[in-house]
Amino acid sequence: MIEIDARGKPPLGMTPARFLREFWQKKPLLIRNAFPDFVTPIEAEDLAGLACEEFALSRIIEHDRATDRYTLRTGPFAEDEFPGMPDHDWTLLVQDVDKWDADVAAILPRFDFLPRWRVDDVMISFAATGGSVGAHVDQYDVFLLQAKGHRRWQIDASANPPLAFRADAEIKLLREFTPTHDWVLGPGDMLYLPPGVPHHGVAEDPCLTFSIGMRAPSAAELLGDFVDTLAADADEAMRYADPDLAPAKDTFEIDDAAMSRAIEALNALRMNDADRLSHWFGRFITAYRSSGIVAAPGTVIDRATIEQALNEGQTLHRNPFSRIAWRKVTRGALLFIAGQSFAMTVADAKRVAASAEIDIGVYARLGDAAREAVAELAAGGHYQLAGDEEE
Repeated sequence: MIEIDARGKPPLGMTPARFLREFWQKKPLLIRNAFPDFVTPIEAEDLAGLACEEFALSRIIEHDRATDRYTLRTGPFAEDEFPGMPDHDWTLLVQDVDKWDADVAAILPRFDFLPRWRVDDVMISFAATGGSVGAHVDQYDVFLLQAKGHRRWQIDASANPPLAFRADAEIKLLREFTPTHDWVLGPGDMLYLPPGVPHHGVAEDPCLTFSIGMRAPSAAELLGDFVDTLAADADEAMRYADPDLAPAKDTFEIDDAAMSRAIEALNALRMNDADRLSHWFGRFITAYRSSGIVAAPGTVIDRATIEQALNEGQTLHRNPFSRIAWRKVTRGALLFIAGQSFAMTVADAKRVAASAEIDIGVYARLGDAAREAVAELAAGGHYQLAGDEEE
């Protein structure tokens, strides 16, 4: 099975446990009516306006059919550029739209069967008729939700598809692509693709597509940050040592004994403590691929200011660019947010992580350590105060 109708059980058409067992990172799945009667919360004009913002990550990819050439341009774009665009063969892509638009972010709880820290962003693309970014392959899981119009998706679900890239393109496009499946998706339909599945989408008419991406760090990225952390924390007194040195047979040879000592020196740096390992990974994964700059507020905000404001009915809103997670450790829990960590009780860590908004009711149930953490995070711009009239 590679296609299912989910109208009776959206958004997967099956239980999350079954989806994770049979499809997640294993094989593609076309889900008809994943979001029945879906109405897009954002229009093409809104996306174009966002692409003009300085801090939004946006791209335009144009395709010349005569030469089969793809051209890439990056934003921000001028507002007067879009009215002059042709009515065919181009695509606008904007990353992190869920961080900019609360109505788009409201889609994410439908994917709560996955850890939220695995969700990278909701990228939205507008494609004019015939618009495409070419046949390509991603190294992350993605849910492609058709939001408006229709897009033809072709995929190569064969066991060992060719993955060589074209040498004549600015973007990584496949040199060869032979589809095994071909579908047209309408509003509310969704295609799940695990990593490594070649795919090609072409707009049948002007359309919007939401890409819910679940990017994960490569082993090289994990190792690089892990080693950097080990090196930063290492005691200078921990060195290569050879108290058992014997007279050299050849003064230029690196013998087996020397290699054993080098391995011992490296092994001494291993992060064997589970809590320390948790501390490293939580900080790393909540900062991974962060594309937004979280800046401290212009005015000083401290715990007393926060508590007074909350008592007056205001609410703390978490910055949408501040990724959050938590983990149990030997004593309580660690709350991670945007590469920082805070020790507190398990109950408080769960409560803060689950609360995109903190009002006096949530705050009153927090212990002192959690309140201090919230105050520090607010001072750094990870929470902002908003009164009822501003919401």
